[in-house]
Amino acid sequence: ACALQTCLSANTYSPEKCNAHLKRLYQCCSQLHQDRTEINGTERVNDSDQENISTACPMPRVVEGWLKRHP
Repeated sequence: ACALQTCLSANTYSPEKCNAHLKRLYQCCSQLHQDRTEINGTERVNDSDQENISTACPMPRVVEGWLKRHP
């Protein structure tokens, strides 16, 4: 998250230059959501059920959608 923030600050008008950092963050968030789902014993956690997992991670459906659009 810190590397992403630094990149975005340095590339204010070209945020696409930070896609590699953003992808790593979203991959981490995806793994966090998957791990949480396994712990809860359910296939999917509702987007409204965030329970303080991370302030840097968007809702699971947002993470999944972004990763599908940025293979």
